[in-house]
Amino acid sequence: MRRVLFLSLTVFTFCALLSTAALASHNPADYPLRVNIFHHSSYSHYAGPSGIRSLNDVDGEGRANLFENGEPRGFDFRYNCSHRMMNSAGDETFRARWKKPGTELEMLLPAGAGTCTLKVEMKDGFAFRRRKDGMLIEVPAAKFKEWMVKYQYDPEHGKEVPVAPDPEPPGAGTSAPK
Repeated sequence: MRRVLFLSLTVFTFCALLSTAALASHNPADYPLRVNIFHHSSYSHYAGPSGIRSLNDVDGEGRANLFENGEPRGFDFRYNCSHRMMNSAGDETFRARWKKPGTELEMLLPAGAGTCTLKVEMKDGFAFRRRKDGMLIEVPAAKFKEWMVKYQYDPEHGKEVPVAPDPEPPGAGTSAPK
């Protein structure tokens, strides 16, 4: 009986240490990059006997922008996660970090749901932007960066809500005729 109790306590302690280590690795400060997900597909996989099935994992693909060192870059991605993924609402972003630079991002899921690995195909010189009619288009990264500066959008520094620039007063920027 003592041996079973000792073994149970040892297993419990080991599991507690593992879960603490897993939680510690999800420190938001360790995820300096930001990802804006425009859309994704998903296919849920379930496990367990009929009637008691639970979500095992979710996989799919999508399109997003990465913000790294103040620069926007579009990318296509495939993923496999233990939880469902969400699209970004408007210009909001999710925290991320490189797992394998240029090919694999680890993204922090909201509400403490863990992480998700994105296998990425980066777009060189382009970012995605949604038009007013809802269509997703590619725009030159330099043009997107101009928009970021103009609207003070800097998700890496907590500025995820674009701010309209102050209108110029009439006649500003023009010189009076002599």
